[in-house]
Amino acid sequence: MVTSTRFAGYPSAVVYQNPNGTKPIQHLIWGDWLRLKEGRNGDYCEVHARGMDGWMHKDNIQTERLLEIVFVDIGQGDGCLLVTPDDRHIVIDAGVGDNMARFLNWRYGGFDNPWEFEIGIISHPDADHYGGFDLIFDEPNVKFKTFFHNGIVERTGKNPLGPKTTSGRPPYLTDIIHTTDDIRQFLSVPERWQRREYPTMLHKGLTNGKFSEFKMLSNDDKYVPGYGPNNDLTMEVLGPIVEFDNNKPRLRWFGNVGKTKNGHSIVLRVKYHNTSLLLGGDLNIPAENFLLSYHTGLDANPRSVEEYKTLVEAARNIFQVDIAKSCHHGSSDFSDIYLDVTNPIATVISSGDNEPYSHPRADALGTIGLHSRGTRPLIFSTELARSTKEYIKHPHVFRKSLDELHKQIDNAPENTAKDRRKKASLEKQRSKLLKKIERSVAVYGAIHVRTDGYKAIVAQKYEQPRSKSKKWDIYCLEPLGNGSLYYKSKH
Repeated sequence: MVTSTRFAGYPSAVVYQNPNGTKPIQHLIWGDWLRLKEGRNGDYCEVHARGMDGWMHKDNIQTERLLEIVFVDIGQGDGCLLVTPDDRHIVIDAGVGDNMARFLNWRYGGFDNPWEFEIGIISHPDADHYGGFDLIFDEPNVKFKTFFHNGIVERTGKNPLGPKTTSGRPPYLTDIIHTTDDIRQFLSVPERWQRREYPTMLHKGLTNGKFSEFKMLSNDDKYVPGYGPNNDLTMEVLGPIVEFDNNKPRLRWFGNVGKTKNGHSIVLRVKYHNTSLLLGGDLNIPAENFLLSYHTGLDANPRSVEEYKTLVEAARNIFQVDIAKSCHHGSSDFSDIYLDVTNPIATVISSGDNEPYSHPRADALGTIGLHSRGTRPLIFSTELARSTKEYIKHPHVFRKSLDELHKQIDNAPENTAKDRRKKASLEKQRSKLLKKIERSVAVYGAIHVRTDGYKAIVAQKYEQPRSKSKKWDIYCLEPLGNGSLYYKSKH
């Protein structure tokens, strides 16, 4: 039987059980993968999609693959998967726990076969951005071609971010890890980093061959390698900003350890044709002001309305986007003018349920709405997209329990009615465990962005769908006459 790869049409598509378009069995969002089979019945085509065989109207099937970004519900922290139209796969941050590992395990079929991600990126060395990579490194079939970080590696001692200058203001970090050779040399002296989680994880990844190259990514690179200005898909690196003293690279100190490593987050402006996104890690007020000043050459603290307008106009040429990932999980530590400059249509906030910061903060939500484009700006939250309890906090324990049940069911006798009732009870327990997977972050809580570069959707899955044809809550961003996007409300 001949099959061919196709994708669900804009903005979503329904799979039906019957070849005349009746009895919906599945709801797909734009760009979802499907297999086109041989069956035809008028305008309906036989397909296989999301584990189901069924029928779709021919107008809801397309050949073009999209840019896909999934903001995974990793709890308190950040983590997203980016899949390019030419099938390259990039993981940007991975949270602190196992959520990203479980999502990827689900997405890539349990990694039963070897899989190499093109790029892994740690925006900065905070555990709620890098910790999840430790579990991904445990997958024997997974590796990364290139791993990027912001140049800062934590270490043991009184200077946890490494030595910094003592004369002049501001101080600067001077021991920057640029290359694979740099990290090898740093890790070759365990006394420098033992008992620190970040370098311990990097040592594990390097020792086990989980990445071929390890590099710093900064504004000095201009673009992520392979995604420069001559490509349809570009990834411009706006931060961190490396400054030089006698040709020696250094990073500015932003007041304390936390603000410095957060403030030097990798900042990416992703652009596919006319559609743009901003990924900014955990930027804070001093870092945002520094970025604005550096990229515009203007004072980020304007003293008049005219200076404010001049700064915003200049900075929007660099920072304005259609979709933005909110910095620092909706923290209050933001610059109002930076939000005005980014001016998105839609903002995605990645935050957790059980955390001591009350993210996203009320003033962050209000200011994001105030400085967003359109009469109905959109704010999405991974925390709100999944209101059900997160079950699987210890996947190894879960997997062991499931394996034990499989064995008990396989070995259970069926000689008597009592035996059969016992086996049925075991099968019910197994079914209950499997349902926990379905309610996990592999399905719920994620915010999905899909775009062909000219229009886009942002979608989240309903936890209690009204019908099998309405499983997704979808927001459409469509072009105006000049090509710029706007949110097309249903109302």
